Amino acid sequence: MASLRDLKARIDSTKKTKKITGAMQMVSASKMSKAEQNAKGFVPYADKIQEVVASIANSNTDVSHPMLNKREVKKTAYLVITSDRGLVGAYNSNILRNLFQTIEKRHNSKDEYTVIAVGRKGYDFCKKRDLPMSNSIIGMADHPTFNDIKELASETVQMYSDGEIDELNIIYNHYVSAISQKVTAKKLLPIENLDAHAAVNNDYEYDPDQEQILEVLLPQYAESLIFGALLDGKASEHAASMTAMRSATDNAGELIDDLSLTYNRARQAAITQEITEISGGVAALE
Repeated sequence: MASLRDLKARIDSTKKTKKITGAMQMVSASKMSKAEQNAKGFVPYADKIQEVVASIANSNTDVSHPMLNKREVKKTAYLVITSDRGLVGAYNSNILRNLFQTIEKRHNSKDEYTVIAVGRKGYDFCKKRDLPMSNSIIGMADHPTFNDIKELASETVQMYSDGEIDELNIIYNHYVSAISQKVTAKKLLPIENLDAHAAVNNDYEYDPDQEQILEVLLPQYAESLIFGALLDGKASEHAASMTAMRSATDNAGELIDDLSLTYNRARQAAITQEITEISGGVAALE
């Protein structure tokens, strides 16, 4: 059994840890609140650009674009959004498990796919397993702006336009609530299912013509989908961090209670032993 000194040291150490995790929980909660606002604030822009693109794509003209046309899939790209740091519970492991299982299921050769990693955890995962990577970005801000992701997003979309890849998928954690995040995997390119997003009773006037507008708008739309997923993922990351730190704080509190109970019992046993020894010594002297 541990000595009273050892138990006291463990209690003090756990109390300090509890203070740290409690502070980290508060920081994560603050970051999550702002990240949630950023993600929700981006939705109106994304919805509007999607509406305009759908309106042009579904018009009764011969307007077309390579990003709207399916082609034989010879190579697939997976854009994976993870965090740069740990202490976020199962946030990263769920995403990376989905990526690995998808690759195992869909591909027989490394020539058939490539990974674009956003976040150190995803980058390290791919490096460790020798998965092919065509691009990566590490050290993303807690509250990223479009400029932080613009170059990578633009290069990724250009890979599809140049025919280097035939399909682009994104895997990230979708923010549902502060206590719920859902791993989401969806196809970004080619762009599909625009019929459901076409504007209703909206007559747009285009200048210049629709084809030229679509030429500029579609890459921007694809880039906005990547940025929107990043904002969504960041909100999920901070929420997962807050939940993990709250759980750690609660566990530390329970451990302190258990150690304190053990310490008090050991202290009481030591006092009882001392009293017994004193009583025995007095009895021996009589």
